[in-house]
Amino acid sequence: MRRLIVLCSLLLATLGSLAAMPARALTVEDALAVAQGDTDDRIAAINRLAGTNDQRAHALIRALADEALRLTEDHVYIVEGDNAIDAVTGQAATLPDSAGDAMVNNRLRGVLDTALAGIELFTAGPERQREAARSLQRNAFNDPDPAGLPLIEKALAGELDPDARQSLELAQAAMQLASDDEAMRLAAATKLGEARQPIVRPLIEERIKSESSDAVKAALTKSLASIDRLVALASGLGQAFTGISLGSILLLAALGLAITYGLMGVINMAHGELIMIGAYATWLVQTQFRHYLPEWFDYYLVVAMPAAFAASALVGAVMERTVIRFLYGRPLETLLATWGISLVLMQTVRSLFGAQNVAVENPSWMSGGITLLGSLNLPYNRLVILAFAAAVLIGVSLLIARTRLGLFVRGVTQNRPIAACMGVNTARIDTWAFALGSGIAGLAGCALSQIGNVGPDLGQAYIVDSFMVVVLGGVGQLAGTVYAALGLGLINKFIEGWAGAVLAKIAVLVFIIVFIQKRPQGIFALKGRSVEA
Repeated sequence: MRRLIVLCSLLLATLGSLAAMPARALTVEDALAVAQGDTDDRIAAINRLAGTNDQRAHALIRALADEALRLTEDHVYIVEGDNAIDAVTGQAATLPDSAGDAMVNNRLRGVLDTALAGIELFTAGPERQREAARSLQRNAFNDPDPAGLPLIEKALAGELDPDARQSLELAQAAMQLASDDEAMRLAAATKLGEARQPIVRPLIEERIKSESSDAVKAALTKSLASIDRLVALASGLGQAFTGISLGSILLLAALGLAITYGLMGVINMAHGELIMIGAYATWLVQTQFRHYLPEWFDYYLVVAMPAAFAASALVGAVMERTVIRFLYGRPLETLLATWGISLVLMQTVRSLFGAQNVAVENPSWMSGGITLLGSLNLPYNRLVILAFAAAVLIGVSLLIARTRLGLFVRGVTQNRPIAACMGVNTARIDTWAFALGSGIAGLAGCALSQIGNVGPDLGQAYIVDSFMVVVLGGVGQLAGTVYAALGLGLINKFIEGWAGAVLAKIAVLVFIIVFIQKRPQGIFALKGRSVEA
């Protein structure tokens, strides 16, 4: 027993000393095998050396990829400008006149790209690992070569970023699919189906055409069907998300109009320009942050939102006090007057900021997105706008239902003479209500600036849709505005998916015309008494 313990101790000590030994250094034979000879032998040498931790071997592979390798019968040199170093020792050397170029053909270039990406996997951080893994995946899909499997398998055995590991597993399956081993191809076909990544679909389709094994072909067909179901699901969810996103934008644009038109009965054709003013206010705040507070740039929206609300609310209040207050109860004159104001506002903005669009940059935390089901991308800026629209809606609802101003607005809307008899200053309430609706339009402009360019004509794209939402939802009904905005957004995007944008817009207009003819009061009718001023 004691002898067995001694033997085990000696064995463990030997293994420990072997593990502590450095990796085998690059030899002249290795360098020559990479630089010259049969292409298959060179590929084998490149893949073997790429999987080691030898920095000299990695430098040799990079030099070959850069076509900076020269060789004689017994030496390989790396050329760096006018200087040369020995590829094996790394020492400075004199390049012999007889040294020739190491030739690189197209097949070798692909192998070198794969090898360099594999080297990045062993030495780089998570971000570079993801880039290298995606490069390996692309190379494997374009030209699957089982010779690269040892490099992939070694990388998968180590510590990897989760996204990089997923890309490598797909690259491994693609290479295995090109193997001569039927069992390996069958396992790869099943793995590609289980991955449920739409990116592998072209690879599977191409392989089905050339596959000779019925079992592998059946597995590939099953995997393709699974991916097609996933693609259909992702497409449907993507259209739904796009429709809800459009609905949230329409909701923001229409909420202010739901107050100025729905509650006050003012046909404000300058509502789109109030949205535009909010967007320009956001751009101005962004510009000031970039110049004076660049370290706080990611938080400029915290200042831009109240600035956009205040700018549009101020313009709205001035409009109401100078023009609209004299036109209550005269809808045609109000329409013409506000249309003229919209032209004045657009020309003023052109004179101040120019006719060209200006770009509003997203904060870093709104850049990028979430990818689901392989191909369904949910941009962060759209998700933020969804949450913002919900927050604005809740705020407006609470303000109308729970505050003194909301009580006065509802009272003046339903019965102006009685409200005046009870001491309510109806003229002041009109101004506050119009300023509130205008300020909400400014918030809509702030949100719209995060998904597109800002220009003098920005509001023109939303004024008609805003009126359609308010009329369809029911005049004076915030709940109806919500249903109408989301419903129109979803209908528009689903029809657009198979009929195109133009026909989708026509179909929505026809739907609204038919609906209003059958139900003039909209989705929700205004309850209670309403007396004209």
